[in-house]
Amino acid sequence: MTQPFVARAAIGTYLVVNLAVIHAMFIIAGPPAHNLFGQIGRLLGLYLAFTMTVQALLVARLPLLDRAIGMDRLTGWHRRTGFAVFWLAVLHPTFVILGFARYDKVSFLATFVTLSKQIPVLLGLIAVALIVLVVALSVRIARRRLSYEAWHAVHMLLYAVLVLGIIHQIYEGTAFTLNVLTEIYWWGLWAFALSALLTYRLIIPLIRNSRHRMRVAAVIPESDDAVSVHVTGRDLHLLGAKAGQFFLWRFPGHNRWWQVNPFSLSAAPNGRSLRLTAKAVGTTSAGLRDLPIGSRVFAEGPYGAFTMDQRSGTATLLIAGGIGVTPIRSLLEDPSLTGDVIVLYRVRSGADAVLLGELRNLAREKGARLHVLTGRTSDTNQPFTPANLQALVPDITTRDVYVCGPFALTNAILTTLNTLRVPPRQIHAELFRLAP
Repeated sequence: MTQPFVARAAIGTYLVVNLAVIHAMFIIAGPPAHNLFGQIGRLLGLYLAFTMTVQALLVARLPLLDRAIGMDRLTGWHRRTGFAVFWLAVLHPTFVILGFARYDKVSFLATFVTLSKQIPVLLGLIAVALIVLVVALSVRIARRRLSYEAWHAVHMLLYAVLVLGIIHQIYEGTAFTLNVLTEIYWWGLWAFALSALLTYRLIIPLIRNSRHRMRVAAVIPESDDAVSVHVTGRDLHLLGAKAGQFFLWRFPGHNRWWQVNPFSLSAAPNGRSLRLTAKAVGTTSAGLRDLPIGSRVFAEGPYGAFTMDQRSGTATLLIAGGIGVTPIRSLLEDPSLTGDVIVLYRVRSGADAVLLGELRNLAREKGARLHVLTGRTSDTNQPFTPANLQALVPDITTRDVYVCGPFALTNAILTTLNTLRVPPRQIHAELFRLAP
């Protein structure tokens, strides 16, 4: 039984069991609301609160889920759960207000004004407004206009939403106040979610960074717009980092504390140092070239399941696009990568091929075949169509395929792999959906 299957089964069981308990509480509590609208609103409120605890667990980056499923897929789940929170947050107060308006035989707006004068209700409405703001800025059109740093800063508002939501429940909750057992269950759910969030997003990162005391050891320009940063520290082998994984990097004193970016390791970790390589596409990445030697480094991680642990066979295909070469280069250096290896590196031109010299050296050492695919995509230059990819790698269906690159390119390759009927268990992709 594979680790991803066990993790998914555990998640499914957790959701089903808790939703069953929530429905039982709702039914046993009876109908305090005066009509169907109020009843629906109360049930949606329970759904909303539970979905917020699930979202907190996804944001917590639990190591068990990260190792089994991968941060990339978890980020996709986080996004979908966020939209579920949005609709529940909009519909819950809407139905509650409709219920009171119908019972009191007054307008929706008059009921809204009356209820908003109650502090717990007002706090709940503020939480809804913050959720709407965050979701509005998470829609793809808006995200394209935001830097990763700005998008991340806006998401910090969700912590305020959690606090406001808890206060609102303390004063307005009814279904979970039936007896001592239901209260213990309900607040136990919240305690579990919040403790996981605090432990893995705050306490453990603080302890790790205090222990390892990471510093910038060297800053090496790799091209006109790409730079590698070498980081050293104490006992880095205790981090358990693996080739293909990434960290969330902060550089206190050089950037503001909320400026954080997910950068992959561009070299296999050796227990003594870590290396990241980034292209200048945002405020933080563009400023890496100017990092002073000896600067402090604050890193969260390692994260991601884009590792050799996921490999199911002995033959491997590594596909990199642009700066997505960083984890691919790291994987190629991994001692556990053995057998028949093919590397495809897609770039516009040879000048854009960051770390190409290292790839060639590693390919030579591993006996791997390296193909650099250059040129702008056109009707006559589409290396990742099903026919062209199969021509490059005739036995592709027997290989584990690792893909990392820009979202559009990666998505196109995944579609091609599906067309070629490469088994899903052999496909491993890093989409970096943490970034806009």
